[in-house]
Amino acid sequence: MKHILMYPVGTTDACRCAGAYLKQAGFPLTDHPSPEVTHLMLDVPSFAGDGSLRGGGSLPAVLERLPGGVTVIGGNLNHPSLAEHPVVDLLRDEEYLAKNAAITAECALRVAFPLLPTVLTDTPALVIGWGRIGKCLTKLLSAIGCPVTVAARNPADRAMAAALGWNAVEISKIPEILPDIHLLLNTAPAPILGANILDKYRKCAKIDLASRPGLEGCGIVYARGLPGQYAPESSGALIAERILRYLREETL
Repeated sequence: MKHILMYPVGTTDACRCAGAYLKQAGFPLTDHPSPEVTHLMLDVPSFAGDGSLRGGGSLPAVLERLPGGVTVIGGNLNHPSLAEHPVVDLLRDEEYLAKNAAITAECALRVAFPLLPTVLTDTPALVIGWGRIGKCLTKLLSAIGCPVTVAARNPADRAMAAALGWNAVEISKIPEILPDIHLLLNTAPAPILGANILDKYRKCAKIDLASRPGLEGCGIVYARGLPGQYAPESSGALIAERILRYLREETL
């Protein structure tokens, strides 16, 4: 087997759990930089908005203490310092993204429960967006017995949601149905509803899961990075699973 030594520098609980799973699977880890390091593991996603590492510090400062050909594993690896490095970007891995969406959807319900005065079977819900998370949320809510409606821009997405048995509306029609909605979950990373509309519905629980806010107003819960917060072991196991697949393919 090709020599592998993983150096995890991620600071999240999910990253720490991923490291533990990798070690349990027999892949060696080190807690300090050395010439023997072959793979650098960052948090997923890896960077803050200013380009620094998510847990603090500078990526160039970390890389200068490692071999030049080290492979970097993380998420959203578009940092200029990585131009000459092999990268494994989990946020471009379709299987990772799909499984992470399912974890995110389940965690979103954990966020929603304390906000609701009713059980989900008595809570009309609206899911905005028909991407990975929107699909997982709709399926999960429906399985619990929640009366759920899907709002999407794309006519093909609305047609598919309707074909699967759910109510589906255009984004522009949302204000017409909001009086009957008790739980609003946005997954669309674009401006959807402003305070001029949402502030009229103070009793509706509003959760924005999108990477860029789509909802504005009072009482909105902006919930991002849920797998790492609410299910770090599941999130870490998923990260480790995808890394293990990559490492095993690399060493064949």
